[in-house]
Amino acid sequence: MAQRQAPGPRVTAPVPPTAPVPATAPVPATAPVPATVSGPATTSGPATTSGLATASRRLRARLTVTWIFAVAGLLAYNWWVLVPFKPGLMTSPSELFSNLEVTGQPYATILQHLDLLSGLLLLVAFAAAGSRSIPGGRPEWLAMMVFAVAGSLGGLFPEVCADGINARCRSLEWRFQLPLSQYVHDAAGIVEFSAITVALLLAFRRTRGGHARTARIYRNLAIGALIAYPLLGLSYLVNRLGGVMEGVFFVGFTVMVATQVFERTQVFERTQAAGRRAAAREASGIRPPRAG
Repeated sequence: MAQRQAPGPRVTAPVPPTAPVPATAPVPATAPVPATVSGPATTSGPATTSGLATASRRLRARLTVTWIFAVAGLLAYNWWVLVPFKPGLMTSPSELFSNLEVTGQPYATILQHLDLLSGLLLLVAFAAAGSRSIPGGRPEWLAMMVFAVAGSLGGLFPEVCADGINARCRSLEWRFQLPLSQYVHDAAGIVEFSAITVALLLAFRRTRGGHARTARIYRNLAIGALIAYPLLGLSYLVNRLGGVMEGVFFVGFTVMVATQVFERTQVFERTQAAGRRAAAREASGIRPPRAG
């Protein structure tokens, strides 16, 4: 009997460890939880909503600035559209539009200032849009910035003679016997064409295979460039229809600038819409404090 009673205490000994199970003691620790949950909901909610509203206003301001300066810049850039409505300004389709900016021409100073202004306006527009407004689109943005700067330089340094229609001017130009302004203007034009063409190729590669409207525009512009560039080179070599080919390229450049601005501002609009939805969800989750 004594041996049977010995294991008895060993069985009852483990019982005390289960006695501390009154884990109800930690329950008071969970009591403060409602206070901490309700605290952040009433303080961080309005702060978050205010932050979203501020970010939305900033995006809206950038969107507005981008479009205002882009539209103004494109209007100044396309002064050449008015030339056919003023008989006598261009004497031949082979004359280049830049020849109208030669000092001594009727509207030379105005046209020079328009070129300078258009470049500066587009520079501000793309600066406002930002280099990160399109994922992977920073190289295109840099190319468009170079395009804008080159356009301004072309207006700041006009040609000194009309090489498109003046054989002597062309001869002196090839022999580097003209003032520096002529060659700065020519170099700015080359950089302007090159920069926007590089931007187009980068945009085409980035959107290749896409079905968005912007992807289709880039694709069509790339096809047009493949056709138009050889014709432009031929027109310069034979000195024929240079003005016509310039007009074709200016139209393409305008479409390229507008497409870039549209694509970059679309990101702003999507971000704004997401911010408004987040603000609405945040506001709907806030509960007004109970009275009394």
